Amino acid sequence: MKMNIEIDCTPEEARRFMGLPDVTKANEIYVDNVAQAMKGATNLEQLETFAKQMAPMGQMGLKLFQNFMEGAATSAATGGKSSSKPKES
Repeated sequence: MKMNIEIDCTPEEARRFMGLPDVTKANEIYVDNVAQAMKGATNLEQLETFAKQMAPMGQMGLKLFQNFMEGAATSAATGGKSSSKPKES
């Protein structure tokens, strides 16, 4: 048996329903700090260094995020179909 349930609500309503905290203020502070710090960057190397320092889990977190974004772009380009073929044994 298959059931589909659709709930029509705003992201704020969903956050409250699931009991998640409101992180709007913390997000605004974080974004403001990142924007201010990036204004001082004058070249690509400075931006890269800054991004590595600010990324959660350091460089490993940055690499995971990069892989996630590349996978999402590939999925969107292929219409959700995997582009890799299964390996033959």
